[in-house]
Order: sequence, then C-alpha cells, then structure tokens
Amino acid sequence: MTVLVTGGAGYIGSHTVLALVEAGESVVVIDNLSTGFSSFVPEGIPLFIGDAGDENLVEGVIRTHGVDAIIHFAGSVIVSESMRDPLGYYRNNTMTSRNLLSAAVTCGVNNFIFSSTAAVYGNPDRTPVPEEAPTRPLSPYGCSKLMTEIMLHDTASANGMNYVALRYFNVAGADPQARIGLATIGATHLLKIAVEAATGQRAQIEVYGTDYPTPDGSCIRDFIHVSDLAQAHVAALAYLRRGGAPVTLNCGYGRGYSVLETIEAVRRVAGRNFAVSTAARRPGDIVAMVADTRRIRATLDWTPRHDDLETIAADALRWERKLLAQRQGFDRQAIPA
Repeated sequence: MTVLVTGGAGYIGSHTVLALVEAGESVVVIDNLSTGFSSFVPEGIPLFIGDAGDENLVEGVIRTHGVDAIIHFAGSVIVSESMRDPLGYYRNNTMTSRNLLSAAVTCGVNNFIFSSTAAVYGNPDRTPVPEEAPTRPLSPYGCSKLMTEIMLHDTASANGMNYVALRYFNVAGADPQARIGLATIGATHLLKIAVEAATGQRAQIEVYGTDYPTPDGSCIRDFIHVSDLAQAHVAALAYLRRGGAPVTLNCGYGRGYSVLETIEAVRRVAGRNFAVSTAARRPGDIVAMVADTRRIRATLDWTPRHDDLETIAADALRWERKLLAQRQGFDRQAIPA
C-alpha cells in the first residue's frame, strides 16, 4: 500500500511526507515545484515533477506504485493573490482537484485526504467555530477550497470513496530539528514575515488593520504547528484504513492569538526588537478565527505535541536562521576570487 502525496515538496506537504516516512509508510510524491523544493522530499521517495491535475500522470503513478490513498495538498494558498486572480485559483485549486478525483475514481482509490481551510467559514458567527458552522468564504481562495469539499462529498457518495477533509487554521513553525520549513520566497505567513524581520531580512513588518473589534484591534488567529498538522494527516490515514466514514475536521488548537500578540512572541524568542508599522485592512481578511477542536480529538488518534505559540515561533526562527546561514554561505562562495 502506497500513499500518493500531491504537493509533497511544499511546506505542509513535505512535513507530512516526512511524518509518513517516519511512520513506516510507502510514499510517492507529485509536485510541479512551483512553490516546493525537491530537496525537501526524503531520499528514496519517488518524486514526479508534474501537475496533480494531469490525469494521465496521476493514473500512471497510481497503477505503477499500488496507491491506495491520496493526500492532496497541491494548490494555491494566498488570500490576497486570489482576490487579484480568482480564475487562477479556480484553475489551480478547483479544476486540479476535479481531475485528481477523476483519476482516483478511475483507478479505484477509495481513501482521500483533502487539504482544506478555515477560510471556508468566512467571518464566523461565533468562535470557537465548529465544523457545522455556515460556510461563507470571503475570498476566491476560500471558495475554491469549499468547491473542492463539495466535489469530494458528491464523488464519495457516488463512488463509495471514504475521505477526510481537514480544515486548517493558521499553519506555522517548522520541523523541530530544522530539517525542513517554509522556504518560499515572498511568503505571506505572519510568523514567516516576523522571523524574517527578527533576523534582519526585513526593515519592518506591517500589520494590516488595527481597528478590528478585538481586544487590541488586530485580527485573531488559531496557530497550529506544522508538525502537529502533519501528524493529523497520519492519524487521518489510519482512520480511513480502519474503515472510517467520510468526515470534515477542524485542524487547530482551539486558542486564538492576535497579530500583535504573535509579533511579541517572536520578539521574545528572538531576543530582538524590530519595527512594526500599521496599514489599512486587506480585502478578504477574517476578523477572528479559532477552531472548535472537539470533533478532531474525538475522531482521530491525535494529540498535539507543540501547542505553544512560543514553541512555534522558536522553531520558525531556528529554521529561518538556518536558511539565512545557507544563503550567506552561498553568497560568499559566489564572490569571484
């Protein structure tokens, strides 16, 4: 039995591949490397460079490697970018997912784990937000993920497929051993931006909106360590292989931190101050998003190990310092003699 991971060279995908390998799973990866890195795929794991929406490629990989489960990460994830390029997001997220599901049905793959998002909720009526809350996405990114959830539900109902849709809250941090982390240039993740500022790579960090109806005026988010999220996928796979029924689960800790609180956590672990400026609100941003985690804790054999904002910040900082040292070493080597 082999697990096909689409987008397995990317940020969350590579951490999940690492967790699967450490759990003894056979894994194969498809990634177009638009935001991923082949060096993040463990040695010995087959990597097919291509599009997860290429049905011929996917069907060939499934049949050649005896795939019995798919974990689907491949897609675009930046809210603000989706506001500027909605059709790109419907192509990369919704259409790619449709083709991937088609290949899974054709080849008889009955276990499917989908990388969804809390952005499907929009501004929730209450927090913590449960899975049964209304879905009112505010961005094409959230809409594209919700469309895939609907396609997954309908496809599963028609074809006897079992699935887990994991709605991520704010993913952050890096592998605690600093083997892999978030390396995409121009990343928009708050923790990534903050550790770049803490390591002197940014002159300042901008906070978009300080007039929200929250205690300090900035948005509130439920941060989850990327390694804990990876383990949730391993647990979801075990759940499906036990015959678990289709289910949608929130992935968070059930605790919210404001943007300003998060910046202060990075300052503390870095032992360094850095400039912060304020800017206007961004279209598509959600005021407060905190997960109701009762369902995931009751459904999966999953216990978070890194449920602490400073731990998340420290791991992100350790990885960023490693990246910076590698870049500086490369720059020194590139200087002509």
